[in-house]
Amino acid sequence: MFARSAMSLRALMLGALVVTSSIAVVTPRSAYAAAPQVRTQAPGYYRMMLGHYEITALSDGTAKVPLDHLLAGISPAEIQRLLARNFEMPKAETSINAFLVNTGTKLLLVDTGAGNDFGPGIAGALQANIQAAGYRAEDIDAVLLTHIHLDHSGGLTVDGKAMFPNAVIYVNQEEAEFWFNPANRSKVPAGQRDAFARADASFAPYRTAGKIRTFAGGTELFPGVRAITMSGHTHGHTFYQVESRGKRMQFWGDTIHAQSVQFSRPEVTIDFDVDQAAAARQRKKAFADAAAKGYWVAAAHISFPGLGHIRRDGKAYSWVPANYSSGQ
Repeated sequence: MFARSAMSLRALMLGALVVTSSIAVVTPRSAYAAAPQVRTQAPGYYRMMLGHYEITALSDGTAKVPLDHLLAGISPAEIQRLLARNFEMPKAETSINAFLVNTGTKLLLVDTGAGNDFGPGIAGALQANIQAAGYRAEDIDAVLLTHIHLDHSGGLTVDGKAMFPNAVIYVNQEEAEFWFNPANRSKVPAGQRDAFARADASFAPYRTAGKIRTFAGGTELFPGVRAITMSGHTHGHTFYQVESRGKRMQFWGDTIHAQSVQFSRPEVTIDFDVDQAAAARQRKKAFADAAAKGYWVAAAHISFPGLGHIRRDGKAYSWVPANYSSGQ
């Protein structure tokens, strides 16, 4: 009995030595270097359901905007205070968002990002993120433009090639008539005047193919998808309202450019607004309606994915972003 116990003890001790020896062999040495940094962001898409419809937010990337030079109706000191409260600088990084709506029978894209219109390294990520989200640009049946500004319609065409070859392009009639008429150049700020030539180039292959459709406000374009004219930012600035199974979402285009400022101060406008007084009125109207009715909002320049709700906060408003796994 004792002999067997002694043998067992020796076996345990030998096993411990073997384990200890094994541990010594695999102990990391100080010569091991840290892993290299990746320094690229994850693909920019976010998906949720709205009733039976699938909504996919797509990032076209970001651009830095000097808000302290562009915002009007507010002092530079107040701009800096409101931005600093959200840890932002006056030259703020601004999201450029677009949105896919899959109704089950149609695949619709709301806005197209900037394409290569802003130059190398600024925005231009939409095509890659469409693919990352599991779709192809060729799958898109229709593009719904909120308005004709470079960061919303510039992605229609890159180097003269239509990026959405099977899509019909929908745009408000007043918007099209304004931007396709060079005589209107004098009616916009000097910094926007090259937008007329760029708009013409972006739409050219679709015009040749007969794939541009204009509409008046209040038109139902597809089942559950309605256009709402919200003139101010541009002459034919348009919301799109999507409804399915009692759920509603509005796509707001350029209602908000500076979320850290304009939710607190809805009257604040930006140099890009063609009619600043009208733009401020429309923003106040949109904020009040969304806060009262509680529907989803999809915004082009709120931090990606730009999906959430509006909540009244005293005399101001707050943005409530979508939860990560948001469904219904």
